[in-house]
Amino acid sequence: MNRLLLAIRRVIGRGRPGPWTSRLRPADVLGTGTVGLRTRRARAAFTALGIAIGIASMVAVMGISSSSKADLLAELDRLGTNLLQVRSDANAFGETTTLPPDAPTMIRRIGPVDAATSTTEIRGDVQRSDKTPSSTQNGIQLLASEANLASTLEAEMSAGRSHDDASVTLPTVVLGSIAAERLGIADLDDGPRVWIDGRWYDVIGILKPLPLNPEIDRAALVGYDHVRNTLGEKAPPSSIYVRTQPEQVETVRNVLARTASPGSPDEVAVSRPSDALAARAEVDKNLQTLLLGLGGVALLVGGVGIANVMVISVLERRGEIGVRRALGATRRHIRNQFVVESTLLSLIGGVLGVAIGFAVTTVYANRQGWLVDVPLEGLALGVLAALAIGALAGLYPAVRAARLDPAEAVRPAA
Repeated sequence: MNRLLLAIRRVIGRGRPGPWTSRLRPADVLGTGTVGLRTRRARAAFTALGIAIGIASMVAVMGISSSSKADLLAELDRLGTNLLQVRSDANAFGETTTLPPDAPTMIRRIGPVDAATSTTEIRGDVQRSDKTPSSTQNGIQLLASEANLASTLEAEMSAGRSHDDASVTLPTVVLGSIAAERLGIADLDDGPRVWIDGRWYDVIGILKPLPLNPEIDRAALVGYDHVRNTLGEKAPPSSIYVRTQPEQVETVRNVLARTASPGSPDEVAVSRPSDALAARAEVDKNLQTLLLGLGGVALLVGGVGIANVMVISVLERRGEIGVRRALGATRRHIRNQFVVESTLLSLIGGVLGVAIGFAVTTVYANRQGWLVDVPLEGLALGVLAALAIGALAGLYPAVRAARLDPAEAVRPAA
């Protein structure tokens, strides 16, 4: 066998006097690197699929998270961040307190305040029928509201109209979106009515969902003047909604508590409902980190699969490696061949994974009604990660192939 190798080398010039260097052009390296992929297509496809799953999961996580955040920011832009809510808070002894009855009027006097409206919690059951037992609970809260509630909250109507100066004095009710759903009222075509504490109330409107004010979604709103006339007293407000000039939000926020209750500002809680949406974005960010970690584990498993396949490929192609070494291929050439092969294999999986991840993001975002926002850096990161995994996974098998002795490599297995 050694004589055969020497004869081959003499034929190609190794036996002639003078220096001789084996060279392999980049195009030839690429060609030899694709030999294993072209001759073992099924194995290459399944191996690339392992990388594709890892890349697809990472791209999908980044894309879905980014789409959710983009939709959230668009929603915040639409709803505005200049809405504040004032509520009574417990005092130092843990006792429940109330806001002064004139708190809404005092708040409207603040210069940068564009509008302020209040709601008052009322005890009462809201039912669709007068035959329903009063003990039946449906989770609908009864609130008395001022006529400008919908305009202050910038609420839109799903059906009908909101309260005005006339209807707030009459037995009429406006339903939040969830309250209407629970009562089985979808429209006003049949003139629906609801039974509230022994009296029928005409439903004059249904609100669309209010992301910043979910408590309104679950409420039945009756006119404040009607309640005052019925009860014969002026009940204190439970919540006050304040719409301010956007650039003066913090300024107004700092003076609301003392304005609403000058004698006990510590018993007043002031919040900005849009902060809840911002907090949800942070939760989504933490979840994204967790899911990216899981995607990284899947990618690592895919890299181990590539390394395993490349080691098997080296063992199967010992004869090919020996002949190439005998024909003058250097260890560097052999090493480059197998590194290129594993890199190409991983690259195919990476591109496939990016496509799958983008498709999953698009389908999911459309089903949720979100804006589709897949960051370009996420797509580029997916491809680069695949290249890095492929190069690292193929490094050990490539070095092992390069170290094979030519004579031993072409020797038939016993």
